[in-house]
Amino acid sequence: MHDELLKLKNIGKTSAQWLHASGIHTAEDLRRLGALQAYLAVKTRGFGASRVLLYAIEGALHDIPWQHLSEIRKAELNEQLNKDGHGNKS
Repeated sequence: MHDELLKLKNIGKTSAQWLHASGIHTAEDLRRLGALQAYLAVKTRGFGASRVLLYAIEGALHDIPWQHLSEIRKAELNEQLNKDGHGNKS
């Protein structure tokens, strides 16, 4: 089976399964939603995703390993998450 998400950097089998279960099936779906909304979709479905998934999706959208995201970008993502009232510590 062809899974477009698995071809993206940082997206492994479990992450792809969570994204599919959340209605996200393609790279275009990810681009349309953005990292934050895709992460929130996964969390809303009840999956135990940590913030690393948020960073992984952001990295995938920029075709870079999530570890290469700047601390500034990670802080921006966390600020957006907290601003939206979803900022638990996971």
